[in-house]
Amino acid sequence: MKLKNYVLAAFIMLFCVLNVSAQSKKVAVVGFYSDKIIGFSELDGVGEGLLTEVLNLRDNPDFDLTPILNTYHDAFFNDYAKDFPFDLVPEKEVLANQEYQDYVPKYELDEDALKRYVFIDGYKHIYEGAFGKVNEEAVAKIFSDTADGVMFVEVHFELTKGFGIGSTATVKMKAFTRISLYDETGKKVFVINESAKSKKSSVMVGGIPVMKTTKILPMCESALEQLLKDLDKRLPKIIKKSDKL
Repeated sequence: MKLKNYVLAAFIMLFCVLNVSAQSKKVAVVGFYSDKIIGFSELDGVGEGLLTEVLNLRDNPDFDLTPILNTYHDAFFNDYAKDFPFDLVPEKEVLANQEYQDYVPKYELDEDALKRYVFIDGYKHIYEGAFGKVNEEAVAKIFSDTADGVMFVEVHFELTKGFGIGSTATVKMKAFTRISLYDETGKKVFVINESAKSKKSSVMVGGIPVMKTTKILPMCESALEQLLKDLDKRLPKIIKKSDKL
């Protein structure tokens, strides 16, 4: 009887050790930003005229995506972080890392080019993805003493077809997010790409969508709202199918 008790106690201790070990993984979020350039690749028959409108919108100080990005940021850290099989390094600790702040990434953008991006305060623009291996490995190394991996999060917006044709055509907005995880060596663990279409729409005038901030911002907000709802449902399932850190 005593032997059985000892065996049971040993199994319980082993389970506790393994459970603690599984929960001890940590990831540092090293990028969190959005893009003020609205894409339109899904719209047919538009070109230079719409590009001019898009660039004008980018330079318009009233086109402020900061509140929208903050909404996504808060949902990510307060809600979605719980779905990951690891803990996130406290944000203040990541952003206070001097080596991170001093890091000069490959493909660094100049001051003018950076104006198209909107950042959560303290984060840097560090290119990751195709040809971004140097950056991924370098940033992972910076945090290798405190984290088992690094994560990049971004959200951007793109116009897409709504309803109707010709003079009655409308457009909607799509919100896209990319969530990328790399291990402590900079090797890719998983990339999540999700998108959702806004419920709100806008009209087209002369074949070009109305690009006023009073039209575009509510559509971006609506698209993000739908994206957050989709992530609520899909993120836990997506993560389970992804490779573990």
